[in-house]
Amino acid sequence: MKNESSIQWEHSNNFGIDNKHHENKVKIVFCLTTVIMVLEIAAGTWSGSMALLADGWHMGTHSAAFLIAIFAYSYAKRHANNKDFSFGTGKVNSLGGFASAIALAIVALMMVIESVQRLLEPQPIHFNEAIVVAIIGLIVNIASVFILHDEHHHHHGDSHHHDHNMKAAYFHVLADTLTSILAIVALFIGKYIGLIWMDPLMGIVGAIVILRWSYGLVKESSDMLLDRSVDIATLEKVSDLMNEKNTVIKDIHVWKISMAHQAAILSISSKEPLDYVEYRKILMKFLPKLCHLSIEINKS
Repeated sequence: MKNESSIQWEHSNNFGIDNKHHENKVKIVFCLTTVIMVLEIAAGTWSGSMALLADGWHMGTHSAAFLIAIFAYSYAKRHANNKDFSFGTGKVNSLGGFASAIALAIVALMMVIESVQRLLEPQPIHFNEAIVVAIIGLIVNIASVFILHDEHHHHHGDSHHHDHNMKAAYFHVLADTLTSILAIVALFIGKYIGLIWMDPLMGIVGAIVILRWSYGLVKESSDMLLDRSVDIATLEKVSDLMNEKNTVIKDIHVWKISMAHQAAILSISSKEPLDYVEYRKILMKFLPKLCHLSIEINKS
């Protein structure tokens, strides 16, 4: 017979968010992206278009990134109330976003390498067929942007509330759209003006933009994964208000446990300490997203 746990939990550790709606949108975009990926890789290889081939492989890594996002949503939901995770699974989405950002950077570097090779060794391109496929890819990419746009735009005003998983997916489809546009521009210039080198050059331009997006997402998601604290100014305000209550902060740690939740641990000293509830009210004035708090109170 299985013994019941003797630990009485004060509250749930489900600090994640319900991402079912996000997950379904990512699944739709994954299917669209995968179909176009196969089409563009085949057409790019046959036609000799570097811009189209790069876009195809680019979309392939995005398909993998969308799978990561889908897995992250599923895993976070499945373990939302698992007590093995001390602060819930709120960081899983940021982990998925971080992994997707790394994939985005790898794609950009691959595009640069392949494009440079094509600049040094130009190859003939079947422009008409490549243009048709590139336009089809662009249409699908634009549709994917609109599918994911509402959720990303809803959070755009406050980067601290971003679902990093959704933001990563949104950046991936934006990158796809960008490379599709560049591919079409390069193909038209090559067809009507004869500047074949524009095809690989556009691959390099697209890669630089994608690297910039990747860097921003890596930085933002890693801040959460590495438990970056709130800004010093906020901690100083907390300390000043504590001093007014004849309380000195000896040690304090504040970190995010999900996009919209924070945890804090602090050690304080006071001749006449207040009770836990009063100290929590003080902290909540400056840390409104605080949902888990541990205080060590020392009487001086």
